[in-house]
Amino acid sequence: MNPLIWQKQNFNRFTDLVWTVTEEQLFKDEIILEFHSFVRIVSGEMKVVQADKSYTFGPGSTLLFPKNQLSAVIKQPKDGVPYKALVVGLFVDRLKSYYAKNPPDKSKAADHSVRIYDKQPLLESFFASMTPYFDLEQKLPETVAALKMEEAISILRFIDPGVDGCLSDFAEPGKINLVEFMEKHYMFNMSVEKFAYLTGRSRSTFIRDFLKAFGETPQQWLTQQRLKLAHFRLAEQQKKPSDLYLEIGFENLSHFSYAFKKQFGYPPSEVVARQL
Repeated sequence: MNPLIWQKQNFNRFTDLVWTVTEEQLFKDEIILEFHSFVRIVSGEMKVVQADKSYTFGPGSTLLFPKNQLSAVIKQPKDGVPYKALVVGLFVDRLKSYYAKNPPDKSKAADHSVRIYDKQPLLESFFASMTPYFDLEQKLPETVAALKMEEAISILRFIDPGVDGCLSDFAEPGKINLVEFMEKHYMFNMSVEKFAYLTGRSRSTFIRDFLKAFGETPQQWLTQQRLKLAHFRLAEQQKKPSDLYLEIGFENLSHFSYAFKKQFGYPPSEVVARQL
């Protein structure tokens, strides 16, 4: 897997097909996965923030999270219960093997947005069947892993006829317009390497193109844009600092408050006070 976009997960050591994610307290990360994630939320709450929309998922939610989608993911306990999810990784090599035997329906354009599924008997049965895998004490046979993967894909195709456009798209990110991409995704706290990958550039080419386009370094520009967005949301949308700092790329509230005051000369709490 590409080390630039792989995020650490809690795999069962006997299979890379399925794993759980558990968070006892609020946890936030920016992610870009190079595989599709088929997810069932067991407990707690997960908020997914993308450039043009956001989603909130609670217990019982089922979703397909497409690969190569830049997102901020905020997971937290709810109603006194930790966040927990069951995740099935739909890896490219397994998808290629499946579609070599089962030609995809290309009648619909590829749609890489988050796909949300209502409760459905096939989904309930499938995720229930995956839970015992965490008790394995020896490696899951490849023949069984392949069968479960085919089951997952077949169920998705049955309940979502347009999913082939997403699952059978094996193209890697190509070189795209850097200015358009950055102006749409600046709120994500990603490394230069990851921004470079998503715009189809090497790190050195990305920095060179960025300086030419914006006249300053990526870090300088990103910080300024995030703080401008924060000011707008505080002043015009009556947001609280504690409700927005994670969504605009800051790791903690104190760092956000410090950077905000340094940029504007007053703390974010003063903007909030003006609205009262």
